[in-house]
Amino acid sequence: MTSSETPLLMTPGPTRVPERVLRAGAQPMVHHRSRQFLAQFGEMMRLLPPLFGTREPVLPVHTTGRGAMEATICNLASRADEMVVCANGRFGELWARLAETYGLVVHRVATDWERDIDLGAVEGALDRYPGARFVAMTCTDTSTGVLNDVEGVARLARARGALVLVDGVSAIGGVPFAFDEWGVDVALTASQKCLMSAPGLSFVVLNDRARALCLEARLPRSYWDFSEIRAHALKSTPDTVGTPPVQVILQVAEALRAIHEEGLSNVFARHEAMGESARARVAALGLTVQCQGFQRFAPTLTAVATPRGVTPESVRDALEARGILVAEGLGPFASSGFRVGHMGDIRLADLDRTFDELAAVLTAVAVGN
Repeated sequence: MTSSETPLLMTPGPTRVPERVLRAGAQPMVHHRSRQFLAQFGEMMRLLPPLFGTREPVLPVHTTGRGAMEATICNLASRADEMVVCANGRFGELWARLAETYGLVVHRVATDWERDIDLGAVEGALDRYPGARFVAMTCTDTSTGVLNDVEGVARLARARGALVLVDGVSAIGGVPFAFDEWGVDVALTASQKCLMSAPGLSFVVLNDRARALCLEARLPRSYWDFSEIRAHALKSTPDTVGTPPVQVILQVAEALRAIHEEGLSNVFARHEAMGESARARVAALGLTVQCQGFQRFAPTLTAVATPRGVTPESVRDALEARGILVAEGLGPFASSGFRVGHMGDIRLADLDRTFDELAAVLTAVAVGN
């Protein structure tokens, strides 16, 4: 690949931004109170709720997905509140670390990154810690490739009066999500994954239980005050509290138009097909997925274990030389695997090209040895 060629971005975020979305964000700067911008912002706000499966308004938070997680804790919690965290991956564990930073008491469950969340373990934790106000989890965790049972965890949390907080950053927009039906209390996502836009903007949905708790919470927040963001979002002409990332919003509005044009059911089916295809191609190459014990795998990415004697870095470098970028493994899998993203604008043809090139790389490695 020459320096002028654009590589195929097969990472689990940021993901490839379609040409029409790039063009939308490349317009001359507009003022965030102008009619032109507010029309785009309003359409973005109108098109977002179906991706969450909700009738609730979606709150735009001017930060990354990590920032939205922290903002959720700031808005709902008070110091010494108890939280049960499903920590079966890096981003489940992130909920725990953020909560501890703010003085919450964290009880970790499902700490094995190679296993699904055990609903029995969650139920047991809620029985042992009846004062727990929250259960936090990921929908899909990009460190492992799991698809967690949000509906099951939400049911357990609600039965015991706890609120469930869901990081859906690598899921919402690519995986069916039923916020209202499942009884989820807070869910969040960000612009740079299934929403196929540049990083820098997140979206949070709260139900009435979560909004009520915001009134009681005592942790400090100002920039991330959900009540103020909500007040602006519910105006007859929605706007933002302060200056937003204007060009990212223009991108997300265009990306949402593309998603709805394709149709949500078609988008979900495409992602499911890519997940199944990726796992089949892994097996056909004589490889295994990184975590083989999951009951449900994410349709949005696949974590692959490298063969014995082959370093993940050598595979990634060889793929990059062939014009394809995949991501490093995370945490305990950094030295034994890599991750292939297939969400947002990625299509089956992109996945096929990636695994065809991977087959060539592995053949070259075998010959070299």
